[in-house]
Amino acid sequence: MAEEKEGPAPEAIIADIQKKITDAFEVFDHECNKTVDVREIGTIIRSLGCCPSEGELHDMLAEVEEEEPTGYIRLEKFLPMMTKVLMERRYRPIPEDVLLRAFEVLDANKCGHLTKEELVKYMTEEGEPFTQEEMEEMLSAAVDPETNTVRYRDYITMMVVDEN
Repeated sequence: MAEEKEGPAPEAIIADIQKKITDAFEVFDHECNKTVDVREIGTIIRSLGCCPSEGELHDMLAEVEEEEPTGYIRLEKFLPMMTKVLMERRYRPIPEDVLLRAFEVLDANKCGHLTKEELVKYMTEEGEPFTQEEMEEMLSAAVDPETNTVRYRDYITMMVVDEN
């Protein structure tokens, strides 16, 4: 006799995901008309545990925007797209060990920290550059004011998103 796995049915899982999406969407639905400002979508998506790049976020917006962009996104278009993203577990946060290896590559002296200047250089000149606002926010959380360095093991511990 085959063992039956205990756990919620797929319909219950989808219903739970859609409730989370709707709840997050409604936080920004200030007019209570099932629409949010397009500029809030990135915040909503990130609040649901997804970490898309700016390019991926742009692609997601293109998928849910009206043919004639209004500046607002409707829940009825956002919900199916976001449900699919969460079901497929796309745009997951980068695991702690991968982040650590990335910082270790940048730490040429293998001293366990980067200077504020080194970090600013990497974050503004390489890959997808940070905006000034993003840079200031990151530095305020990451830099030890006494040493003016980023002890990256401590910073990674702060950054990691709990999957549960």
